[in-house]
Amino acid sequence: MVARYIKLVFIFALFSVLVACSTEKNTFINRTYHATNARYNGYFNANELLRQSMTAYRSSLKEDFYAILPIDPMPNAEAVIGMYPAIDTAIVKCTKVIQKHSMPSNDKPSLKKVEYNPWVDENWITIGIAHYYRRDYDAALKNFKFIRKFYSNDPSIFVSDLWMAKTNMAIGKLTDATFNLASIDKALEEQASAEANKEKNPTKSKSKKKDKKEAKIARVPKSIRFDFQKTKAELALQKNQTQDAIQALEMALQYAKKSTDKARVNFIIAQLYESLGNKSTAKEYYSTSLRFNSTYEMQFNARMKRAYMGADEKVKMELLKMLRDLKNAQFKDQIYYALADMEMEKSNTPKAKEYYTLSAFYSVSNNRQKGMAYEKMGNLSFSERNYIAAQKYFDSCAKVVDDKYPNVEAIRNKALKLADLVTAVETAFFEDSVQRIAALSPDDRKDFIEKVIKKKKEEEVRRKKMEAEKLRDLQQVQNNFAQTLGTGNKWYFNNAKTRAEGFNEFRRLWGTRENEDDWRRSEKVVFQEGKETEKDSLTPEVKKPKVADSLTVDMLLADIPLSDSALAASQSRLLEALYAAGIIYKEQLNEPEMAKTQFKAVRKKKVLGDIDLSAAYQLYKIDETVNTPSAAENRSHILSNYPESDYANFLLDPDFFLKRKEREALAEQEYITVLERYNRGLYYPVITKADQVIETDKTNVFRAKYMLLKVLCVGQTNNNKKDLLPLLNQLIAEYPGSSEAQKANEMVTIITTGYSVNEVVDFSKNSIYSYNDKAPHWVIVFLDANENSALAKTKVSDFNKEFFSRVKLKVSSKLYTDQQSIILVQEFPNDVKAAEYVRVFKATRKHLMNLQKAKIMLITQDNLKVLFESKKLTEYEQFTEEFY
Repeated sequence: MVARYIKLVFIFALFSVLVACSTEKNTFINRTYHATNARYNGYFNANELLRQSMTAYRSSLKEDFYAILPIDPMPNAEAVIGMYPAIDTAIVKCTKVIQKHSMPSNDKPSLKKVEYNPWVDENWITIGIAHYYRRDYDAALKNFKFIRKFYSNDPSIFVSDLWMAKTNMAIGKLTDATFNLASIDKALEEQASAEANKEKNPTKSKSKKKDKKEAKIARVPKSIRFDFQKTKAELALQKNQTQDAIQALEMALQYAKKSTDKARVNFIIAQLYESLGNKSTAKEYYSTSLRFNSTYEMQFNARMKRAYMGADEKVKMELLKMLRDLKNAQFKDQIYYALADMEMEKSNTPKAKEYYTLSAFYSVSNNRQKGMAYEKMGNLSFSERNYIAAQKYFDSCAKVVDDKYPNVEAIRNKALKLADLVTAVETAFFEDSVQRIAALSPDDRKDFIEKVIKKKKEEEVRRKKMEAEKLRDLQQVQNNFAQTLGTGNKWYFNNAKTRAEGFNEFRRLWGTRENEDDWRRSEKVVFQEGKETEKDSLTPEVKKPKVADSLTVDMLLADIPLSDSALAASQSRLLEALYAAGIIYKEQLNEPEMAKTQFKAVRKKKVLGDIDLSAAYQLYKIDETVNTPSAAENRSHILSNYPESDYANFLLDPDFFLKRKEREALAEQEYITVLERYNRGLYYPVITKADQVIETDKTNVFRAKYMLLKVLCVGQTNNNKKDLLPLLNQLIAEYPGSSEAQKANEMVTIITTGYSVNEVVDFSKNSIYSYNDKAPHWVIVFLDANENSALAKTKVSDFNKEFFSRVKLKVSSKLYTDQQSIILVQEFPNDVKAAEYVRVFKATRKHLMNLQKAKIMLITQDNLKVLFESKKLTEYEQFTEEFY
């Protein structure tokens, strides 16, 4: 009897399941069965995949705390490639659920009038969200618009509006995003108004028909309120409406449930208030952010930002305490920078400089922070008129920061403009120093150099000691981090998330290092701790060769100008550098007194020549306005020692340069007239005028042009071109480096060696390949000669399964030449889809390994046929470069 009863129950259950499998019957059992499948097999599992992918991405994300944090960080085009497998799997799961469990059947979605499965719309939304994460925004919008149209009385329409707004913001359609969010706002207002009226009239009776009508009106789900307000804030930020963004984020806090969300939103609100200059409110929000769970980096930056907002002794003591905490070893640069800013507020510049220097020193891999410290030091040095130091700091800043650094172009321009000054001043200092050393007796010279070497070695020891201390701190942090990772239940190397975190942490502490022995020594710091190992008495001791000392007396003596010729060359370099520095101080930096120092140093050397003349004239012009005795002395010096110079003529006749300019204008007009005669073929009159200028008017600014013009005329009238060589050589000798001399050199080469052969280029030849953007495209991968085609085909197939699982791609291998094989991937509807495949292929090493670097191109079937027939791969590469 019992067995019969069990058998009946089993049959009934089996019958119920079979009946429930039908999607055409709208019964309780059917709805329950299909809703359960749609909810868990599709919606839940797909969203779990998306959630895990985004969690892994955000947990390993290196945030830029120098800028306002993104409210919802999203992967870029490169980062999302690693998420493709999870995203595509989620899309496939939801698609299958919609196909199998829609009630009634979903064979023709556009013809459906009603949906009885309450979880199908959630699957549609999940597909749209997955496309959004995948950055396939067109597909995402299509899904959300379909939901908006088909489920008009379902809460899903508001979820759809929210994600449509996100998608429109991602593609820059801010107006459409505003309308999407406005529809949700309107629904919330109507909903709040209805609830308020209901509270005012709780006893008012309603008809059952009206109650049923109101029940069908879709309500905004509470689950999206937090995300809705964040999206409003993001839209306001994109419109540069900071105050509206703050208001939306403050509303979002009312719906935030997770502690990490509260910490992030409070931190961003604080950043926004800080950008508006409201330090007191910003400080409050930074403090509030610290009350909730967040990453250590965010907590550290919240403390740092709070310190900036209110610089008092209590905050300073807190920062100094943070310096002593080993957990903050990688953040020492930021702490020192904050301390420096606090000292600047108290006008304690020397202490601020000390802290800025330490900030730059402890910036191991944080180039942004290092650049900020260098920039501050550069600005301080510039304001103190220490332009040499300023240039070095600006130059260091420009080298470590990237193009996204604020004010980077201005910093590079400052470094570039001051670079010539640094070169001039350092050259002058060096030449003056070596000349002073050269003037010493041999014994005194040797003693002086030995003292210099000793001082340099002491500085090197001090520097190495500081580097070793920094390295110990960072090593301790790394050890602590490794111990933390090892405390979990999962083995480190089996956990992709912890491996990624470990890799990022290593990069932050050590920077980019080669995978080699003694990789730490790239910092050039070596230290040992612990006891030395005992020596094996049976093993002979190997003596290491002594490393030659990099600083010796003989080495430094090599730069000292001890001979007369070396001393003269040094003196010339010194005078040129002093004068160049003076001109830069005077004309670029508007520092006449600093310029006078340089020009006076030139005059003090008492070496007559062009530089001495120019320096005396510059000193005269600087002192002329104040009519000092120095001006008269320099005027007399020029007239006495350089009576024939242009400067002397100007001092005697203030209109000298004006008159010379008039003469040059007249000479230019005469040259143009002669040039017109040459163009008309009047060669002999041109030769006569050219001879007159060449022989009698050597100050004529067009004399070199007349010489070249004479050569051209003689060449037109004389068949023996070698007769032109004497005049060409004269032009080259008298005007070296001029454009006329360059042309003369070319003519000499032609006369002596002859002309090159002219070959006519045929530009009318068309390519054997044709471009058709509407034709289906294939992808062709060229293998190396020693590459196994079967293994390569497997690699590409595995890659396609994981990263392009939703596209039905066929992979085949063919023999291109006797020595080379190819892999064909077919087919893509157009060149855009094929190009996206190539981009992902080149950016992904998983499955492909070394095949990732293989030659890969787009090709149509027609072009593939031509390629195989002609074997003209180089021409196809050029074709690809032009059209793809």
